[in-house]
Amino acid sequence: MPFRRLNLRGLWSPLILWIVAAYLAFGRAYLIAFNLTESLPGTLFLIQKGTLPNSGDLVAFPWQANWPYPQGSLFVKRLIGIPGSIVSARSRDFFVDGDPVGRAKERAGTGELLEIGSVGTIPDGHYYVASEHPDSLDSRYRLTGWVARQQIVGRAHRIF
Repeated sequence: MPFRRLNLRGLWSPLILWIVAAYLAFGRAYLIAFNLTESLPGTLFLIQKGTLPNSGDLVAFPWQANWPYPQGSLFVKRLIGIPGSIVSARSRDFFVDGDPVGRAKERAGTGELLEIGSVGTIPDGHYYVASEHPDSLDSRYRLTGWVARQQIVGRAHRIF
């Protein structure tokens, strides 16, 4: 039985319109983010824009420093500490409300010194973010620090 060749010429315009409409509808509420490091399990994340995560949820925020990632890179970490939580450190081991969250390294993989992050009571409008991975660049370090509410893009969901 011979196969007939489909004429797709007339389908391009409606297809492009559907793609643009889906992007406009989807893009207002969601973003797609790729994890290019081993700091969190997962490679692809769906970001629900404008949604403040609860403690334990994944949160997306733009990187504020100029090193070691480009400023504005989208980071995804777990929200561990909320306003009023107590952050403490002993010998570079960090705790939030008494629960261990990780050990801060003295140097980055590239050899630069890493200053530890803030300790004390997390102020209103700020959050402590972390990852279980020992190389995660998170609130254990001054570079990341406590993430301000206005920095938060939204709640992240691991897709893959």
